[in-house]
Amino acid sequence: MKKDVKRIFVDKDVQVILGTLLRFGVILSMVVVLIGGMVYLNSQGKAIVDYSQFRSEHADLTSIKAIFSGLLSLQGKAIIQFGIVLLIFTPISRVIFSVFGFLLEKDYMYVVIGLIVLSIIIFSLTNKLVG
Repeated sequence: MKKDVKRIFVDKDVQVILGTLLRFGVILSMVVVLIGGMVYLNSQGKAIVDYSQFRSEHADLTSIKAIFSGLLSLQGKAIIQFGIVLLIFTPISRVIFSVFGFLLEKDYMYVVIGLIVLSIIIFSLTNKLVG
């Protein structure tokens, strides 16, 4: 006799959802960077640049707080930086979704591995982006 086991997700469904999630995240971040680039060029497009001397850029958009405050004032650089942050968080959301997928499949070894990977990523980003 066969057991009729109903699974919420089969492996193919999880892979399709993960692929769609990654594709959507990359496209969304690309659109945000494109909009930020247009805003930046609209506001800074007529600037005259002197390349005879090197002047480094100010590191003013290196924290999440600075990026969000720049977004509120519609700064082009902040919008571009937000698009890059979205691109960084796309694979992180994939890891989170994978952990939930492994939980549904009751594959606890991969849940633990996914949580370890997620904690390493969050720990390494926390030092850079929150500061």
